[in-house]
Amino acid sequence: MMRTRPLKVALLGCGVVGSEVARIMTTHAGDLAARIGAPVELAGVAVRRPSKVRAGIDPALVTTDATALVKRGDIDVVVEVIGGIEPARALITTALEHGASVVSANKALLAQDGAALHAAAEEHGQDLYYEAAVAGAIPLIRPLRESLAGDKVNRVLGIVNGTTNFILDKMDSTGAGYQEALDEATALGYAEADPTADVEGFDAAAKAAILAGIAFHTRVRLDDVHREGMTEVTAADFRSAREMGCTIKLLAICERARGGASVTARVHPAMIPLSHPLASVRGAYNAVFVESDAAGQLMFYGPGAGGAPTASAVLGDLVAVGRNRLNGTTGPGESAYAALPVSPMGDVVTRYHISLDVADKPGVLAQVATVFAEHGVSIDTVRQQGKNQSSGDAVTVEQGGGGRREGGEASLVVVTHRASDASLTGTVEALRKLDTVRGVASIMRVEGE
Repeated sequence: MMRTRPLKVALLGCGVVGSEVARIMTTHAGDLAARIGAPVELAGVAVRRPSKVRAGIDPALVTTDATALVKRGDIDVVVEVIGGIEPARALITTALEHGASVVSANKALLAQDGAALHAAAEEHGQDLYYEAAVAGAIPLIRPLRESLAGDKVNRVLGIVNGTTNFILDKMDSTGAGYQEALDEATALGYAEADPTADVEGFDAAAKAAILAGIAFHTRVRLDDVHREGMTEVTAADFRSAREMGCTIKLLAICERARGGASVTARVHPAMIPLSHPLASVRGAYNAVFVESDAAGQLMFYGPGAGGAPTASAVLGDLVAVGRNRLNGTTGPGESAYAALPVSPMGDVVTRYHISLDVADKPGVLAQVATVFAEHGVSIDTVRQQGKNQSSGDAVTVEQGGGGRREGGEASLVVVTHRASDASLTGTVEALRKLDTVRGVASIMRVEGE
């Protein structure tokens, strides 16, 4: 039976996402009421600029006093889509204290203070849902938290930022340089005027912290996530990737380490084989690949950002929270019982692609191979391209071969077997000290094999 008293919703923020949330609440009001079991009423909208015209929203609902709105006492659910740390943190905490459940899309806040927010929700008997905080419209949080609750997740590997995927896809498909691809992403509205949060991996790192925490039932904070941006990726890196049958993606990787005794979380560019499902993710789309004991390999794919897709995830949470409220229950809260330690980046084991600028003279390959051996890093393949200053001819040398030309410079590309990140770091530091190594042009991890 339909409850006559409406479910009152307070909306914090009415930008790209918030305006879509309000629109869908209005246009799909009948369906939402049927799915929840009660009418849904937009009871207030907190904004910074009240004079701005907002289509479909009664101006009488608009306020600049967000704190007063969440303190009203008659609000059932607060939807927070303003982002950032403050005042979002204070507003969410206040809402929970005053008897409202919370639906949030705030990845940065949840990655930094998720444990405290979950504790506040539990203390006051309220829900805290945040499907929209990771990968937009893609159902990901709920499958990890509920559908796979009886399984053991071992690895989460994903493209969780549409801006960076658009840029790297453009570089791969057209041969464009990084700046050219970024300019196009900006012109099309995929990249912000200041793209730092995206291209330096901050956005993806926050999402990785949330995913790792849920997947491994362990508290993982933003500071626990190793982060590298993609601004140094070049067209030459893509050429090398293609020679290996790979492409390059900015990946968020969360996995069990040390035989499952700890976890790691990291964000960085990586080469992945073209045969891997993530390699075919194009444009501004997101995709997350999950590996678990019983279910095996699962992939979640779709639009990872934008007003309507993100609002879809917000409304999905609103329906779930509304049903819980009508039934006098709450959904699953934080699950951190495993309390596994987070290992440092040095413990991560993977393969590496290293490009070196070296002197083109006898003995260089042997010197380089010796450094790798001394640091316990096994070489899989070596590709040497030497350029004779007079003829301009290039010569390729496989590992252990000869045929190089003397008197110029060369590019030496080394692909390793699996080794720890600490061992690779020590190897690179030693290589830089060799007189015959002019520079380390590129270091790229190889994942997904």
